[in-house]
Amino acid sequence: MMYKDTPVNQTYRIAVDETHMLYVEECGNPDGQPVVFLHGGPGGAISENSRRFFDPQYYRIILFDQRGTGQSTPFLCLENNTVLDSVADMEVIREYLDIKAWYIFGGSYGSTLALAYAIHHPERVQHLILRGIFLGRQSDVDWLFQEGAGYFYPEAFEQFKQWIPENEQSDLVQAYYCRMTSDDEVVREKAYLKWNQWESAIVRLVPDEASIPISISKGDRSIGLLEAHYFANKMFWNEDNYLLNRADKLQSIPMDIVHGRYDIDCRPLGAYELKKACPQANLQLIALGGHTPFEDAMFKALCQVMEQLKHEK
Repeated sequence: MMYKDTPVNQTYRIAVDETHMLYVEECGNPDGQPVVFLHGGPGGAISENSRRFFDPQYYRIILFDQRGTGQSTPFLCLENNTVLDSVADMEVIREYLDIKAWYIFGGSYGSTLALAYAIHHPERVQHLILRGIFLGRQSDVDWLFQEGAGYFYPEAFEQFKQWIPENEQSDLVQAYYCRMTSDDEVVREKAYLKWNQWESAIVRLVPDEASIPISISKGDRSIGLLEAHYFANKMFWNEDNYLLNRADKLQSIPMDIVHGRYDIDCRPLGAYELKKACPQANLQLIALGGHTPFEDAMFKALCQVMEQLKHEK
């Protein structure tokens, strides 16, 4: 079931601190079961596609662009831009919309944010629906940007790696971050493009050359800069395994985990480890799934979860 072209009922611009103003959309049934959609990245943004998992007759659908992304302002702002800042933002949004508790639907980095929010506000979470688990550990970052994913896509990874001088290739995230924060606009733009070309090459089960950018877009800029910003700064956490070290906070929360068996971007290992830490979770490893939620098998599995939840209340 695909709920295409769900109209936006209302939009909001919510100030969450002295700097950041978040763009928020509300769709679906105003009296329905609240669910908040958390986009990936860090640095992604919401779109019409983000609404397609949810029956608008049943769900009250809340979506927002995280700090520095999409239609939130200021765009590309790195000030006070961390996971825990976004956790606080979700509470501002929830209270602004007078929602007591909600379902949390997050994929990729959206799963990271969903777990962080649930750890800090478990009483506000009725159900976690998580896709493409990213636990934000150094090993998860290294797999994607240093050594691991490149074994599966060596030709694309070589282009990503070789753009950086050999003496900086031992820390590609830091090398790209330095260039993305350069005063030279040409250098910044090239770094954004190279970063996104690498990520775009690996998100699908079956690679699609047409999906790899050849010129820079607004979304490519925010994905590149904010991912590099978070990863170069170790997710702004004071310990490497921040989420699983706090899994005791998650034990009472119903949880569905959907992860592609052939997700090269975020390893299935992370989903398996989350399931072990949260025995109540239902884990589906999708045999024909990669990282993107919009290929058939992953999309179908996620929609089935949301349909099943309609009948479990």
